[in-house]
Amino acid sequence: MTPGSNIPLPVTRVTVDVSAPVRLDVSGLLLTADGKVRSDDDFIFYNQPTGPGVVYRSGGGSAPDAITVDTAALPPGIEKIVVTASPDAAGQSFQGIEPTATIRGADDNSVLATFTPPRLGAETALVVVEIYLRNGAWKARAVGQGYANGLAGIATDFGVSVEEPAAPAAPAAPAAAQAPAPAPVRAAASTAPPMPQSPPPSAPPAPGAGKINLDKGRVSLQKNQTVSLMKGGRPLLSQVKMGLGWEPAYRGKDIDLDASVIAYGPQRNHIDSCYFGKLSIVGGAIKHSGDNLTGEGGGDDEVIVVDLGRLPQEVSGLVFTVNSFSGQKFTEVAKAYCRLVDATSGEELVRFDLTGAEPQTGVMMAKLIRQYSGEWEMTAMGDFVKARTVRNMVKPAAQAL
Repeated sequence: MTPGSNIPLPVTRVTVDVSAPVRLDVSGLLLTADGKVRSDDDFIFYNQPTGPGVVYRSGGGSAPDAITVDTAALPPGIEKIVVTASPDAAGQSFQGIEPTATIRGADDNSVLATFTPPRLGAETALVVVEIYLRNGAWKARAVGQGYANGLAGIATDFGVSVEEPAAPAAPAAPAAAQAPAPAPVRAAASTAPPMPQSPPPSAPPAPGAGKINLDKGRVSLQKNQTVSLMKGGRPLLSQVKMGLGWEPAYRGKDIDLDASVIAYGPQRNHIDSCYFGKLSIVGGAIKHSGDNLTGEGGGDDEVIVVDLGRLPQEVSGLVFTVNSFSGQKFTEVAKAYCRLVDATSGEELVRFDLTGAEPQTGVMMAKLIRQYSGEWEMTAMGDFVKARTVRNMVKPAAQAL
């Protein structure tokens, strides 16, 4: 999932666990329509592990903490449960320890969705996901809203007052650091505005990060940047062409590169690969133009046509790769790029020029990921691996999804 995306919940009981490289404290808050708790009974955490329809489970340091929500057992008037997380170590931020939330069916442990909030820095607490009621149906939304002032900042937004203990003398600081102090908690009237229904707009993405759409026309991506294939708020469900091009080695020697696309299912399972030896896969929804043995000539050297609207539902991820079958390294290639073109109009939508090549024989150029909302997102990759054929790209590409 990506920030702001949502999925319908097919089961009444769901568990949300939040994992990270360090131990986290996870909690859940029951909220009414105005975005506030009713009392301290609606704050579920390690000191108060059970509440009406919501249960906290400690991982004991060896497994993630988790919040289980039984939507059928929630009290009338409760319309949202937010799941929060903060590092167990006092004052530690999420810089470099990005957490991952996994939403599961509570009864069969089946994975419904995962979410890793992007671009975290000084945040010391997060609203990670929320389980919410909309038009009589329960859904889950990825949030990823961070707070630099810890759980107290989250509590304020939800109309909760946190009674923090008096500041201890300096020598006693380690004892106070044992827990990030959501307790004791009491509900209190607050003038703080309710939480917005979706995460607030983020600042413009830094170079090499962030997500944009196609409303302003052609997009030039940097490595790790993501573009949503949306125009005017609508998915671009038409035929697209992924063109991949390169020039011969700088000394003019021909180089045989092979462009491919690898299709994966929702569990990163390999479905099929489209390349010069297999020019059509998944019922013709993905087609390859054929092999270019030299890289000579202007424009795209090899083209892969993808009919997004005809892709089977089981296909949730595509990774576009280029391999040097002849064994030459990418440091000997000039002007390698990939571009996404609207197959109907011929309009170039997205371009990623590969720079800073590494002495390897394979590169993952870009990936297309189907979101739960149905839209597709393209992320520029530019990740190099030792692989002369697409067969050797299947495993590293799956890990990169």
